[in-house]
Amino acid sequence: METIFSETHKRRNARSELYGGELVEPFERPSRAEYIVERVRSVRLGPVNPPDDFGMQPILAVHDADFVAFLQSVWTEWQAAGFKGEAIPSVWPARRTSTHIPKHIDGLLGYYALASETSISDGTWDAAYASAQVALTGAERLRQGARSVFSLCRPPGHHAALDMYGGYCFLNNAAIAAQHLLDNGAERVAILDVDFHHGNGTQDIFYEREDVLFLSLHGDPMDAFPYYLGHADETGKGAGEGFNVNYPLPPGTDFVTWRKSLQDAIEKVAAYGPEVLIISLGVDTFETDPISFFKLKSADFITYGADIAALKLPALFVMEGGYDIAEIGVNAVNVLEGFENGG
Repeated sequence: METIFSETHKRRNARSELYGGELVEPFERPSRAEYIVERVRSVRLGPVNPPDDFGMQPILAVHDADFVAFLQSVWTEWQAAGFKGEAIPSVWPARRTSTHIPKHIDGLLGYYALASETSISDGTWDAAYASAQVALTGAERLRQGARSVFSLCRPPGHHAALDMYGGYCFLNNAAIAAQHLLDNGAERVAILDVDFHHGNGTQDIFYEREDVLFLSLHGDPMDAFPYYLGHADETGKGAGEGFNVNYPLPPGTDFVTWRKSLQDAIEKVAAYGPEVLIISLGVDTFETDPISFFKLKSADFITYGADIAALKLPALFVMEGGYDIAEIGVNAVNVLEGFENGG
């Protein structure tokens, strides 16, 4: 299996995250990707190659143009306003407030943010842009006939909505890859999100569409970030009715219970009949992940990789979350090896 990877991810190296009322070192940090690519190489999974550059068009095919322009300029504007730290929103358009878009960068941050944990620093846009190109290159490899590809994206993407960032995500890599495939001949794409956290951004982007089946297994939003999306009764709207499937699961969920939801999702993917499957691969379902509450063990990732392979679909794995950094490489590559050996 080929891995697509960009060293530009290191440009995203924020120093602060608001967590538990304190500014801490971000859970989403450069070493995550370094541990994964090191593991890819050590087990000889396959070649590791840099991405091609597909430009802005595939990004703008998914995200609001003003939002993208904001991401490109926010750090410069933040500094120009005289702020000394990293850019963190302090105010949001909450219930019953105006929908006018502010001019000042402090207001713009809140307008485009869905949470306050994700600070923006120098290099964030460069890394987010490169991460989208990593996903696009993986999608293009599938178009060229590859059976499976691993797009080692960092920063992750599945929380990034049409016009919102947060949850460490700025551009929705899986959605950008899916749209690229649809724009180049595919009629149906399925996105299976196995990250611990609900893929609220992916849901937002495709909620009213029938050409993308979105399925997400995640911590119940009554108890877990992102809290305000991910319930089982969110099934799509209009043409998208029935093409959005959520599996909210409670604290302490073990692999036996989690796998039952995965099997149901796999059956729905098979019934949908997509030409391509995109897996939003988060391994924060691991039992010792510091910001999650599922109880999967390392061997379980091999098992469910093989489960996904049974679909016999061309598959693009797009890296999302996973914050037990010492084990992230083993767990992510276990899924990929399970898929390769299970096929």
